[in-house]
Amino acid sequence: MLFAIYMLDKPDSEELRAQIGKSHAAYMAENENGMRMGGPLYADDHKTMIGSVVIKNFDDRSAAEKFISDEPYNKAGLFETVLINPFGAFVDK
Repeated sequence: MLFAIYMLDKPDSEELRAQIGKSHAAYMAENENGMRMGGPLYADDHKTMIGSVVIKNFDDRSAAEKFISDEPYNKAGLFETVLINPFGAFVDK
């Protein structure tokens, strides 16, 4: 089932995000199976990254929780908020 994982960075954490970026990218590449969409969230300036969103297929909620607990940004303490919710996608015809 699809889950949306919404992660907001702690304030003033751009440097930490930059330091962990390569590890994050490698983790996402290693876990791309079931990935539907993912990427950074930006501040209103459309330049400053302030979080991330992942929409990915998992067997259950515990698998989604395991995925994010092992995620390098999360392990480094970047996120102030992490929300995990079942996600339902539709296509507008």
